[in-house]
Amino acid sequence: MSETLTEAQEDVLTFPATLPVLPLKDTVVFPDSMTPLAIGQERSIKLVEDAVSGDRAIALVTVRNPDADPPGWDDLYEVGTAAVVHKMMRVPDGTLRILVTGTRRIHLERQAQTDPYLVGEFTELPDVLEQTREVEALTRNVQSLFARIIGLVPYLPEELQIAAANVDDPSALSNLVASTLRLKTEEKQHLLELTDVEARLREIMTILNRELEVFELGSKIQSQVQEEMEKGQREFFLRQQLKAIQDELGEGDAEQAEVNELRSRFDEMDLPEDARKAVDRELARLEKLPPAAAEYGVIRTYVDWLVSLPWGKTTEDNLDLEHARRILDEDHYDLDKVKERIIEFLAVAKLRNQVSGQILCFVGPPGVGKTSLGQSIARTLERKFQRLSVGGVRDEAEIRGHRRTYIGAMPGTIIRAIRDAESLNPVLLID
Repeated sequence: MSETLTEAQEDVLTFPATLPVLPLKDTVVFPDSMTPLAIGQERSIKLVEDAVSGDRAIALVTVRNPDADPPGWDDLYEVGTAAVVHKMMRVPDGTLRILVTGTRRIHLERQAQTDPYLVGEFTELPDVLEQTREVEALTRNVQSLFARIIGLVPYLPEELQIAAANVDDPSALSNLVASTLRLKTEEKQHLLELTDVEARLREIMTILNRELEVFELGSKIQSQVQEEMEKGQREFFLRQQLKAIQDELGEGDAEQAEVNELRSRFDEMDLPEDARKAVDRELARLEKLPPAAAEYGVIRTYVDWLVSLPWGKTTEDNLDLEHARRILDEDHYDLDKVKERIIEFLAVAKLRNQVSGQILCFVGPPGVGKTSLGQSIARTLERKFQRLSVGGVRDEAEIRGHRRTYIGAMPGTIIRAIRDAESLNPVLLID
């Protein structure tokens, strides 16, 4: 019944016609298209109610300035679409939902009324169409491009491709394409204002080529991401299967087993926070590298050195001066001045309750007992003893160590001495 009423209204609608104006924000309605609209403003609700109770004809005009509330005549475009309200539904919150069908392209000629809603006098803007070969070629190109876009865009149904292929009228085809694509409001309004059908088809073909390029690029990126994800998932599942097979055969992953063993050994140590972060970082890198990689050996050597150091292991100092005198007398005859100086050093350390940051310098020809005095001091304090020979050293890197970037880089002699002493506070004799 409503369709018969609509057809009758379209037939009797003559121009110039006085129509109530429904302003639309960010929406352009084209002729020959059905569009759902949400109505919230009070004057727009009254407009729709009056239109439904009358001949159901309204003028749909897009707002030029979306910030205008409520929009006036200066905020509207001059070209819009005459439409018929097919259905109206009231929502519990007081707003309306309507379904309109665009009928003709219209132009505002005169402002007839402002209150309670806008009413204007409109004239029809008929299509300018010459049936030429160029128009036929443009129509086919638009149909082809639109069909390719439908295959790439998920929000466009496949039925739309059949509908576009069956449209023979170039004007109706341009209206169908323009109303279904998600374009900027300014672009849609520009297409609506074009009365020359050939120019409109050219403009639509330019837009379709641009959109097709964007959609194809997006589809290509999506395919690449999907392939990378599938490749990563495939590698993960294959590694899991390989691990399960190796576990069943009792072989296991040798490299992973070594990394797990290193991690368990580090967990048993009392590492400082900075050292813990460095260990976790290096072990994570070691797990990801294949054994054949050049950096694998560098990281493995570095981690092996870290795990061999005596983290948190120290010996307790014995600062008993009588004990020290007895040890020195047992190990050395005479050298009273040297022994007194050592006893003085230990006495000061006992008063401070700390033996650190002090260096004793022994000077004398070979064989007078410098090295053995260092050993005696270590026995006195009950510390470990390590001797560092620096005779003939020309490079300070031999003492402090080389950078890891060098091939065959090793820690310095001090770090090696601490590792050999298995204690963080040994007595080091630099000879």
